[in-house]
Amino acid sequence: MHLRRTRPTRSQQAAPTEAAAPRDDDRQFVTALARGLEVLSCFRARDKALGNLDIAQRCKLPKSTVSRLTYTLTQLGYLTLDEASGKYRLGTATLSLGSTALARMDIRQMARPLMQELADASKAMVSLGTRDRLSMIYVENCRSTSALTLSLDVGSRIPIATTAMGRAYLAVASERERAAIFDDLAALDELAWPALKRGIDKALGEVATLGVACSFGDWQPDVNAIAVGFDPGGGMPLMAINCGGPAFQLAPEFLLGEVRPRLLDLVRRLEEMVAR
Repeated sequence: MHLRRTRPTRSQQAAPTEAAAPRDDDRQFVTALARGLEVLSCFRARDKALGNLDIAQRCKLPKSTVSRLTYTLTQLGYLTLDEASGKYRLGTATLSLGSTALARMDIRQMARPLMQELADASKAMVSLGTRDRLSMIYVENCRSTSALTLSLDVGSRIPIATTAMGRAYLAVASERERAAIFDDLAALDELAWPALKRGIDKALGEVATLGVACSFGDWQPDVNAIAVGFDPGGGMPLMAINCGGPAFQLAPEFLLGEVRPRLLDLVRRLEEMVAR
């Protein structure tokens, strides 16, 4: 999360190319398809348009390869080309896929009134998210009427390792999934990994004792948040709900003392609604 008046540094953002490469002996893996999807996934909510060079740098692919991929994706409607700038935007075919996926998540409709209630009570932002590689992606978001809010919205991504939402997800993930994520994080930045691992381990301990994962200035020095992970069942992916905002408005003591029981109750009520 970041405040409207700030922007995360490069090291704080979710990396565009986060997933570990498949094994060379994986005959079921279609590299061309994976590269095309990687091009689409490198677009972020803050991006107005990207050129082939921008995409090549984010995807770590040769520009000639990216040119062929963007041409193909444009022909299929997944990208649109701005002739004046020579840059690409996500096309209507991509928007249709995203809208369909969100529409099928009934849990968003069930969670929203509960989330808005907590957002108003805490004067913070409450968000529902799920994992996308080494990021958490927001699928629902509720804000309080506080004058200073956070700039994230549905579709925004935050890092899995340093945020409360990401750490809460890791707490409910299977050992196998968690180990795979750890391997990818270590491969992404070997020097940063030991510190990231210590932060994650601390958060997993907090989940065991407090029921919530915490991030007090760990991603952004001016943002505090807590989160709870849960399994909605019904074939849906694991999810997490966080509550956070500017550190000067949401002290750790307030989040743990006042917000934590409300957040835990929210998740409990949501799980009961899903079960019914």
